Amino acid sequence: MDRITKTWAPAKVFRVCEIVPRTLCSLSVFQGGRDVKVSLVQMNSGSDKAENLKTAAALIDKAVRDEAPDLIVLPEYYAFLGEGRENIHASAETFPDGESYRLMSDLAARHKVTIHAGSVVERDGNNHYNTTLVFGPTGKEIARYRKMHLFDVDIAGGISYRESDTISRGEEVVTYKVGDTTVGCAICYDIRFPELFRKLRDKGSDVIVLPAAFTLMTGKDHWEVLARARAIETQTYFLAVGQVGSHSGGKKWCWGHTMVIDPWGHIVAQCSDRVTTTTARLDLDYNGFVRANVPVAQHHVLA
Repeated sequence: MDRITKTWAPAKVFRVCEIVPRTLCSLSVFQGGRDVKVSLVQMNSGSDKAENLKTAAALIDKAVRDEAPDLIVLPEYYAFLGEGRENIHASAETFPDGESYRLMSDLAARHKVTIHAGSVVERDGNNHYNTTLVFGPTGKEIARYRKMHLFDVDIAGGISYRESDTISRGEEVVTYKVGDTTVGCAICYDIRFPELFRKLRDKGSDVIVLPAAFTLMTGKDHWEVLARARAIETQTYFLAVGQVGSHSGGKKWCWGHTMVIDPWGHIVAQCSDRVTTTTARLDLDYNGFVRANVPVAQHHVLA
């Protein structure tokens, strides 16, 4: 049986119980505990890198001023979202001397906050990667993740995406720490491959972050479903952070709908369809509560 009843009680106390057996119904009461505050930044990046970085910095400044979060997350390709292999490669950076690298490191140090800097194009020798950088509160790089799964598809209407023509594949599963909290890294198309998220869960992730530039055509049907599924499967908080609106002169559209999802699969914060931010407080003790009540990690049969 996997039938669940959830009832709410006062003062953020709620009960989760299996209908069968009934003996579980009175055993599990969640009272709350340690938390991490997160702010997610939804953008409409274009081909003007300087303008995109200016917008990202302003949104980070505003989130810090208004919300004082522990972790700030930007979307995929926040520094440059344009067309053409040559243009994409021209936007690439080497680390640590790139413009976005220096900017995000400085902002993290100035605000004493962890910044999960969406993704940018990284140049490493003759290869280019779709790369997440994470900067800790001192401004030091604490994680680097290169996107594993590349988006090569043909969409109804004659639109084709060939990420592998431009970007090389990453190979490492990456986590990092915000205080005592373990955060896992993924990017956009990775969301369709649950085996990566199980690896992140097995590495101790309490929170998983997915910056994206999800297309409108697929996003309207799949974005929320996939994000909630990954949260439920891994029993983690899932932060899905998107680009929104039109790009490349209206040739491409992104779905947006940046959201925070709790380990039970509920959306607890979401952006409207514009450039904006949303903030949520993650109660990390809730992960353990959900995992204790539905201990799926102990029941895997297939490796």
